[in-house]
Amino acid sequence: MSDDPAPTKIGNVLHPVADIAAAVTFYTEAFGLDTRFVDGNRYAALNAGGITLALAGPTEDVTCGMPAASFKVPDVSAALSAITAAGGTVVRDPEQGPHEVRAVAKDPWGNTVVVYGSR
Repeated sequence: MSDDPAPTKIGNVLHPVADIAAAVTFYTEAFGLDTRFVDGNRYAALNAGGITLALAGPTEDVTCGMPAASFKVPDVSAALSAITAAGGTVVRDPEQGPHEVRAVAKDPWGNTVVVYGSR
């Protein structure tokens, strides 16, 4: 048995949208996704078969309109250190969001990723 910790899992796939209500309607009608919760016009979480589709309204769009995989990690600062050590770059330093601590980075190929964890 290995002593290596379990690999980090994708917590959600972030999709910035201009209108949460309209986006919830679209994804529930077009794909049959179930709504897990809606936080006004800031954020909505939809069940996409074991993955959460996270709809981020304008005030919660931390990725400048770019869809991104979001990784839930135990320590956001440590995750950013690992990302930069592996060749990625930090786009937004850790900040307190309404539900978690979050940061934005890019992998070496320019793809946006979000790392987030408990407050």
